[in-house]
Amino acid sequence: MTQWWYNNKTHEVEEGPQSLGVERDGPYDTRELAERAPQIAAERARKWAADEADE
Repeated sequence: MTQWWYNNKTHEVEEGPQSLGVERDGPYDTRELAERAPQIAAERARKWAADEADE
């Protein structure tokens, strides 16, 4: 199964891990999810911040 990664340095989607681990997010199961990686990360960060505020 192909895995997709989002490169935070180039802002491009990669098929398979091509760049350094610190430069990419993933893996994602589809290209479309990898394209949304910045939005997914922002959504997760907001959720984590809200969860911490509730503690």
